[in-house]
Amino acid sequence: MKNEYLPSDYLPIIVQFLLAAGFIGGTMIVTHLIGPSRRSKKKDDPFECGIESVGDARTPISVKYFLVAILFVLFDVEVIFMYPWAVNFKGLGMFGFIEMLLFMALLLSGFYYVIRKGVLNWEE
Repeated sequence: MKNEYLPSDYLPIIVQFLLAAGFIGGTMIVTHLIGPSRRSKKKDDPFECGIESVGDARTPISVKYFLVAILFVLFDVEVIFMYPWAVNFKGLGMFGFIEMLLFMALLLSGFYYVIRKGVLNWEE
C-alpha cells in the first residue's frame, strides 16, 4: 500500500498555524489600541543600559576583539561535540575513544596555533 497524504491530513497543522497567527496579530492590535501613546523628547531618545549616548556609533573597534569573539564561538561549538560522545562513551568503545583523541588533538593544535600567533595578547 502506498502512503498517500490527503489535504485533510494537513488540516490540524493549518488550523494551529492560523490560530497562532491570529493570536499574535490580535495581541499586537489590542495592545496598540489600549496602550498609551504619549510622545515626548525624553521618551523618544535612544536609551542604552542607563548610559547617555555620547559620540558616534561608528568608532573603530580593534580587530582583536572580533578575533577573540570568533575564536570563542569556534572553540565553544567544538566543545559541544564532546557531550554526545560522553553520553555514549561506553557504547562507542575503543574506536570512539580513538576518534575523540584525534578530535582533541586537532582542537588543541588549533588552540596552540592561536596562542603562537599571539591572537590572545591584548597588549601588543
